[in-house]
Amino acid sequence: MRILSIATLFPNPVRPSFGIFVGNQMRAIVASGEVDLTMISPIGIPPWPLARRHPYDKLRHVSECSDASGFEVHYPKFTLIPKIGGDSNPGRIATAVLPLVRRLHAEKPFDLVDAQFFFPDGPAAAIVARELGLPLTIKSRGADIHYWGQRPAALKQMRQAAHQAAGMLAVSRALREDMIALGMPEERIGVHYTGLDHDRFHPIERGAARALVSAMPNLGIWSVGPLIVTPGSLIPRKGQRLVIEALALLPGARLALAGAGEDEKPLRDLAQRLGVSDRVQFLGLVGHDLLPHVLCAADVLVLPSTSEGLANVWIEGLACGTPIVIPDIGGAREVVKDDSAGRIAPRTPEAIADAVSRILADPPSQQDVSANVSRFSWGVNAQNLVHFWRGILAGDPVNTGA
Repeated sequence: MRILSIATLFPNPVRPSFGIFVGNQMRAIVASGEVDLTMISPIGIPPWPLARRHPYDKLRHVSECSDASGFEVHYPKFTLIPKIGGDSNPGRIATAVLPLVRRLHAEKPFDLVDAQFFFPDGPAAAIVARELGLPLTIKSRGADIHYWGQRPAALKQMRQAAHQAAGMLAVSRALREDMIALGMPEERIGVHYTGLDHDRFHPIERGAARALVSAMPNLGIWSVGPLIVTPGSLIPRKGQRLVIEALALLPGARLALAGAGEDEKPLRDLAQRLGVSDRVQFLGLVGHDLLPHVLCAADVLVLPSTSEGLANVWIEGLACGTPIVIPDIGGAREVVKDDSAGRIAPRTPEAIADAVSRILADPPSQQDVSANVSRFSWGVNAQNLVHFWRGILAGDPVNTGA
């Protein structure tokens, strides 16, 4: 099969960890040898003089084509209108990629056009597929449905793309139900769980991992006391505020926030007001090479997001033997099936603190926690995606199960 896949969230030479889960999936696809993959990752650059500001100052210089991700990826630039232009991004993306796509298709025709996110990638890929007269597939991952699906202009484009698509995928059964509720054709939506790098994410004895991350100068995580880790961008949707408020109800516990973002100052101010700033550590961005050690060192991973499909970091934390505390969102119940995986808790400081306390009082073994995600792997993920694409091209019905 010759597949053209479009993903706006994808690693690039400037941001190698950006969308790394999509990069891992596509590397496994290429390694399978069953697909001739052309990967296009459009990069949005605002008009001058905004283009000279961080992070666009470096992104605008990313090469049009690079193999930094382990295989060839095209990085065409499209005009991004910050804050107000999100709903119209699909059209600008399609305009930017079509000249490249037409040339590549003329040289060696594609069989199928694929989008790795529902918005803005899905409607953009739909335009490309119509131009080339090819079948379309779209994958949804969470925020692309839960956030953009609440915006009328974006939702209209998403529904049009959904009805054009020959097949769609969701990262959890719960997200599939959310897509159906938005008016997308249920008989064309399958479930495609995320993958996992077992060589990278596996249990390391908690005490040894804690000693290691406390000795690293660039981390310096406390060596004593129960450790809560909350990974993810510091943005309101991820709910770090609730974890800090819960920390005030957990005497002696410590919190490490692994991520960066616009909410850092408000979160620091909150910790100061609540008198827990000496127990909250802002690690900044934690590279994918260090993240497994941080997760293994934690007694609990807490991530009270407002929405997720099935978060990769849930799976990575469990793989490291760390129980998780998450809200009843997305595929939470498809992952936390019993107490060996952690707790599902309402998005309140009191409920989060109670769930953490119960785990600390009776912690499951790291091996028992890790066993919950033994079925996840990038190899299986790639095989299932290849099978899905083959079925679409053969005209077979979409398998709507996991």
